[in-house]
Amino acid sequence: MLPCQLNIAIDGPAGAGKSSVARAVAQALGLIYLDTGAMYRAITWKALKLQVPLTDANALGELTAGSEFCWGGPNGAPELCMDGEPLPAAIRSQEVTSQVSLVASYEEVRKELRQKQRELGKGRGVVMDGRDIGTVVMPAAALKIFLTASLEERAERRLKELGQDSSLLPQMMQAMARRDHKDASRQHSPLSIAPNATIIDTTGLSLSQVVDLVIWHARQVCLSEGE
Repeated sequence: MLPCQLNIAIDGPAGAGKSSVARAVAQALGLIYLDTGAMYRAITWKALKLQVPLTDANALGELTAGSEFCWGGPNGAPELCMDGEPLPAAIRSQEVTSQVSLVASYEEVRKELRQKQRELGKGRGVVMDGRDIGTVVMPAAALKIFLTASLEERAERRLKELGQDSSLLPQMMQAMARRDHKDASRQHSPLSIAPNATIIDTTGLSLSQVVDLVIWHARQVCLSEGE
């Protein structure tokens, strides 16, 4: 637990370990974890399910505006839900993964989700991870972390996460490199490092080592605020 309440923004490219680190940090510090990437995946999944054209930015914006995100879960445990239901495992499918970057590139979608993300985090200490949290969604966050890692390590992690063979490493590296380019070059809210962010290269580090680093920085922020 921390001696102060604060919001933590964690950004970085795909495969840098943002979600795993953010979830573990939130649990260790007694904060709420909000996986903003899951929200984009949920909208992509919903659009595919309802056959909303992924090239129609206005239709996707309307779909997002009409989608309700809230905290639910058993015994009051904070679990992100959409339209009253827990997010389905299908948001992690390859079909969604291959299309989510396109959906996330539309300002019509990002504008709606940014507001929903701020509402979900209002009035509570929260850890959010994504690609524009420290720069756009929570620019006033007390602690901003930018996680990165080598392309090869990020690709290896993603293959392990998907349970796929390491022989697919070259293809995964190419796919992630394309995703990096899309995220960094998109017109609205591109992936970038906030001016006052702490950069942590996770290459060669275990999850617990990265989590400990983030927690150390969080404690330093609390100490400085108490001076």
